Amino acid sequence: MTEHVIVQDAGHVRTIRMNRPEKKNALTLAMYDAMTIALTDANVNESVRCVLIAGVPGAFSAGNDIQDFLAATSGPAGLSRPAQGFLPAIVQCAKPLVAAVSGVAVGVGTTMLLHCDYVVAGSDARLATPFVALGLVPEAASSLIAPRLMGHRRAFELLVMGHPLDAAQARDVGIVNVVVAPEDVDAVALKSAQEIAALPPAAVAAARRLMRAPMEEVVSRLDEEGRVFGERLQSAEARAAFETFLARKR
Repeated sequence: MTEHVIVQDAGHVRTIRMNRPEKKNALTLAMYDAMTIALTDANVNESVRCVLIAGVPGAFSAGNDIQDFLAATSGPAGLSRPAQGFLPAIVQCAKPLVAAVSGVAVGVGTTMLLHCDYVVAGSDARLATPFVALGLVPEAASSLIAPRLMGHRRAFELLVMGHPLDAAQARDVGIVNVVVAPEDVDAVALKSAQEIAALPPAAVAAARRLMRAPMEEVVSRLDEEGRVFGERLQSAEARAAFETFLARKR
């Protein structure tokens, strides 16, 4: 486990909080592993009826730690198992998912929201998916879900061109439910999670299954994206993009 992920159960709500503020919640392999365990356990824990995923003020998540990506470009297996395990865990989470998004939501910080059932965003939220600019491809089955949600052209603008969305734009295209003041994000998201948790859980689960895309289709796209993502990680384009990005940070 890691101190950069805090898991707390209160009532019937499990809160998974990314807590690496000094790096804007850039996700390390240990963080992926901790969140995967928390999501997987929620599936079999009858006392958990809703899962709330949150960050810190000003940062939901800056996405994958670029140092891990750079290391993966020279490794034979691409991303390590903890990172690979998180995406299936959130895709296959059997409990309703609520997200509390404040500040930056980059890469997987945005694409994980496509699997949430209710998203509360602060007015300071900014969603971006710079996969292609880094020589990569979209992940988390976003290449399937985003065009269906937003339409092909808006999804292309987000996922391929990398144009960011502010909170109001994210609400307009259906990624976000409600936009609130940044200081109210956690409270509003928790209240929404508690509202969901108070509903009859079997009925919620049945309704959610009926509303979501067929799991087999989503998992198949997740696997296909993972294969291409791994290939792209080994590419000269990706290595050059990561090195350029890190050089700008120095």
